[in-house]
Amino acid sequence: MKLWLDNGLIPGTVLKKEEKGNLTGMAFLDNIYYVSSGVMLTQIRDISGIDGSTLQNWVKRGWVSNTVNKKYSKDQLARILIINMLRNCMLLERVDRLLHYINGELDDVRDDIIPESRLYDYICTIYDRYIEEECECEAQLDAIICETTADYTEPVTGARQRLNSALKIIIIAYLATIAGNKANELFLEL
Repeated sequence: MKLWLDNGLIPGTVLKKEEKGNLTGMAFLDNIYYVSSGVMLTQIRDISGIDGSTLQNWVKRGWVSNTVNKKYSKDQLARILIINMLRNCMLLERVDRLLHYINGELDDVRDDIIPESRLYDYICTIYDRYIEEECECEAQLDAIICETTADYTEPVTGARQRLNSALKIIIIAYLATIAGNKANELFLEL
């Protein structure tokens, strides 16, 4: 079953890691924003596979903040990719609640415990290590999460625990999404 937990994609995207130089996380985001301060809706669609009406619905519901000059920032893209990673396994309201648990209100950075681009980087790092190390138990995942976030500085007491708990949920949900997609593929072969 472990073979199916690596779908070969950059998390939250429709892009194959191999075709993008095996970049994930912050390196992937930095590559996209290398020459631009923002990306347009068409680029989001190409990166994530999300259609424009879905993304507009997410903005309307307050799950993604409005664009500035019709461009999405690095943190907005990271949030979109995180939601996209989880939407097939979790109710979108729960994904929103999880992101609120991490960073509070969408339009108020004062209650954030981590920039969403860094959160996405942690997610990708943890996922890649989970696959590389062929983890077999929850304790191994917990250890990878703790090691990955060791450089994190808490802006408020308890933020690290909150972050680590949310990361565990995100990784498990993403692995469940990948496994579910594989099960659907196998079913279609019947």
